[in-house]
Amino acid sequence: MWFRREESAPSTELSPLIFEVISQLDQDGLLVAPGEVIVYATEGIEKLNLLKDGRIVSPELIALIRVVRRTQQTRTGKIEIPRGPIGEGLRDLTVKAIYLKDHENILVLLSDESEAERVHEVRRDFVANISHELKTPIGALSLLSEAVLSAKDEPASVEKFAGRMQLEAKRLTDLVQEIINLSRLQDSDPLEVATENHVSDLISEAVDLCKTTSEAKGIHITTNLGADAIVLGDSEQLIMAIHNLLENAINYSPENTKVSISAEVVDQIVEITVTDQGIGIPEGELERIFERFYRVDPARSRETGGTGLGLSIVKHVASNHGGDVKVWSSENIGSSFALRLPIFTPNGGSSQ
Repeated sequence: MWFRREESAPSTELSPLIFEVISQLDQDGLLVAPGEVIVYATEGIEKLNLLKDGRIVSPELIALIRVVRRTQQTRTGKIEIPRGPIGEGLRDLTVKAIYLKDHENILVLLSDESEAERVHEVRRDFVANISHELKTPIGALSLLSEAVLSAKDEPASVEKFAGRMQLEAKRLTDLVQEIINLSRLQDSDPLEVATENHVSDLISEAVDLCKTTSEAKGIHITTNLGADAIVLGDSEQLIMAIHNLLENAINYSPENTKVSISAEVVDQIVEITVTDQGIGIPEGELERIFERFYRVDPARSRETGGTGLGLSIVKHVASNHGGDVKVWSSENIGSSFALRLPIFTPNGGSSQ
């Protein structure tokens, strides 16, 4: 565990034993001087959105530190902090604040123990949904195989049923892959092992993944990078989210139309927007389209091979990265989806 002293913090003599003990703990921590000045912070603190300009931004944590300083007694509690400056993603942190008599410093140890409980609850609900969704293509394959056997002496019918079986097999394969993707998202926290990613690189990778699908429908993808920015997170998850938005736009657009993707920085937030000229989404359905397995038009989804998980994955990625996703749509005109993520500044963490 690595500690650094903020340049603005007062000089202080600290017992090497403190750092020896902390280095053995699998936790992030802060050493706080009077006035809530940060003397030292672990490297992982930057990823928790607890600090801005070297100061603590959580009112709950400040209150706990002040209680410990006043009573000179160790206190343990829980605080809730946002994963980023936008979106609904939250962290529930367990905090232990210890009073150190030397220089009246407070040692704050933090751990995200709620993650394991969250994963357990999500996995339980997810399995319940999956069992239902898998029954449809599996049942279809079973019926079609019986049809092939009964029509074995009719080549035209066999060819027809075999073609249907191929479609159902592909639908099943796509569904299983989406399930694997969503399961991976639920099992890992991208901000725990985050890397710095250029938005231009993420978009370029996602567009490349869509070339085969777009060319098959004669759809031209245009890219407009008004600004490049760096975001903190898991590159594979971010590319997956952008790719899903592009694939969704392509699948629900008529042939020989245009899909555009752009990036713009607004108030320290980068907005990656995908716009299509497709069928649009009824206003009454907009609030539900990010639900797992929800389909606005089940018949159309069967035609396009939609699994009902693509937009759910996008929302999950956005939330896990401290961002969100917005949608604007008009029937028979088209839709725009904006993946919004906080910009990362190397010297100050994610913008807040």
